[in-house]
Amino acid sequence: MNVLIALDAPLAKERLLRLLKQFNSYNVLTKEARNSQETIDLAKQYVPEVVLLDLNISGLSGLETAAQLKQLNPPPAVIFYTAHDEYALQAFDACAEGYLVTPIRLEQLNKALDNAAKFIRLRLNKQNKTTTEHGRTHISARTHKGNELVPIKSVICFIADNKYVSVIHTQGEVLIEDSLKSLEEELGDQFLRIHRNALINLDAAQRLERTSSNALQIHLKGLDHPLNVSRRHASAVRKAIEEHGS
Repeated sequence: MNVLIALDAPLAKERLLRLLKQFNSYNVLTKEARNSQETIDLAKQYVPEVVLLDLNISGLSGLETAAQLKQLNPPPAVIFYTAHDEYALQAFDACAEGYLVTPIRLEQLNKALDNAAKFIRLRLNKQNKTTTEHGRTHISARTHKGNELVPIKSVICFIADNKYVSVIHTQGEVLIEDSLKSLEEELGDQFLRIHRNALINLDAAQRLERTSSNALQIHLKGLDHPLNVSRRHASAVRKAIEEHGS
């Protein structure tokens, strides 16, 4: 999980970074926030799962900053960092997942991160339930821009490549970790398997043609090269395209 650090104190930040290195499942973002506005802006841009927030950060108060973070979609888990323990109740009223008081102990940080992980799991379960009930409208991909959402209707095709799947869409290309099989099961009404490593959007299908070596290929709108259709899928592909076009 990605962690955004929003602390004013350099020494405290160094200690926190040393402790976080002991947790392999957490990746600290290289961008660090120095005030409340930077915290909110970076959270919007990079969509971290966890924000470690200085309760006394400059700008808005830590509590006000946390309230704005919790309005984001998706909201991050918030763990407060402070030298004072008298605001703990207010922090948890602001739906914080943790409250770290200096000097931070490893077990204290571990407990806060466990609470953050539980929050993230509950959030994902809720998202998955909504997706199951209403159908997914976007593909989510982590890129250098943060969490990038690609509308399903803009996807031209999915191409499997080792453990990743390339999502080729009208505005570019991103990588995701979903399997081609799970995508086919979820999006099978709109997307067609043409090869063991490729699913195409039926709306993008233009024409089928034979090459000089008698291989079957399909041309897709928005893609500058044809894709191979396997012999195994050829009959089903022809039928699906005919029915979709009629």
